[in-house]
Amino acid sequence: MEYENTIEFAKRADSNDILKNYREYFHFPKIGNNECLYFTGNSLGLQPKTTKEYINRELDDWAEFGVEGHFDAKRPWFSYHELLTNKTARLVGAKPEEVVVTHSLTTNLHLLMVSFYRPNVNRFKIICEAKAFPSDQYALESQVRFHGFNPDEAIVEVSPREGEHIIRDEDVIAKINECGNELALVMIGGVNYYTGQVFDMKRITKAGHQVGALVGWDLAHGAGNLVLNLHDWEVDFAAWCGYKYLNSSPGGVSGIFIHETHVKNKDLVRFAGWWGHDKETRFLMEKGFNPIATAEAWQLSNAPVLGMAAHLASLEMFDEIGMDALWEKTIKLSGYLEYVINIISNELDVNLEIITPTDWSQRGCQVSIIAHGYGKQLFEKLSKAGIIVDWREPNVIRMAPVPLYNSFEDVYKFGEVLKAAL
Repeated sequence: MEYENTIEFAKRADSNDILKNYREYFHFPKIGNNECLYFTGNSLGLQPKTTKEYINRELDDWAEFGVEGHFDAKRPWFSYHELLTNKTARLVGAKPEEVVVTHSLTTNLHLLMVSFYRPNVNRFKIICEAKAFPSDQYALESQVRFHGFNPDEAIVEVSPREGEHIIRDEDVIAKINECGNELALVMIGGVNYYTGQVFDMKRITKAGHQVGALVGWDLAHGAGNLVLNLHDWEVDFAAWCGYKYLNSSPGGVSGIFIHETHVKNKDLVRFAGWWGHDKETRFLMEKGFNPIATAEAWQLSNAPVLGMAAHLASLEMFDEIGMDALWEKTIKLSGYLEYVINIISNELDVNLEIITPTDWSQRGCQVSIIAHGYGKQLFEKLSKAGIIVDWREPNVIRMAPVPLYNSFEDVYKFGEVLKAAL
């Protein structure tokens, strides 16, 4: 696509966008009386206009049926999570029996590590990326300590090389091979929250398996952003939240993936709850956990129906469009943002360093910049001008032009505000 930093180009690109009408399906925040420019779907997605209807449906059924809504509601609560299964499987490239939506992201990561981090005196190390998202860091540290190991010895971080911002895939693989028989688990954020870098999940998963380790991915910034093929990549497990690119309410429900090679293993250690117990005998209330032979076995309590209703409202759009079409627009739209930033940087002779990889196999829609000489002051100027982006310490501004609801005109207008702020 040949870009131009003009309003005419932006309007023309929007008129040719086959997804342009989906913008009308979302509420945009206002600052004062003006609709803001929203580029923070990587932190919290916008609210679909159907979300209130979906949640109100369950509130109405709760009012009408009380506890009987578990079976008599229009969408019975007993099996509500099953409405999400096939759509979720298509979203992440999985089989239906390999996925379930339940709990929250870090809760799910802990539950998965109960099953997939089983260290012993010889094989106890975990590889993760340096500057992992804090919740991942804390989860890994606490899991290691729970098993009686020292995090300083057990957790092996892979960092960018001197003078670089991203972590090379070959350095991750080299560290896997270096740890060798001591490595129990590879657990990395599939998309780095800070730089927007996407790791080669297929290649890294294969390398982990070759030394006898298990491999899991935090896909908080991947689900709804990337085309994923978790089953074919032979990933052991993954988890993601629903509130970023999947637009499913603040702190909303989380999805998990467990490869079919594991889900039918009834001897796999796990923390159990009654919603993971065999559905046919669940209400007999007997002792002895009998896990469902799918990822549903990692459920604990009843489905959080109101959160799942919000998730369903958004997930139906993803299923209608498909990730291939969203990815095609991501390349064009995020590429345009990168182009506009570079044009302005050159025009004004300022150093807006894009630290997100330019290779589309190594990125999604997020663009992260370091505004050398401006720092947080620039972020604050943008915020006051009605642009919602976000700041990550110590010096990065993150922007995510989301293909579901952002437009080329949004990007052009952002560029004009950025130029004025500089």
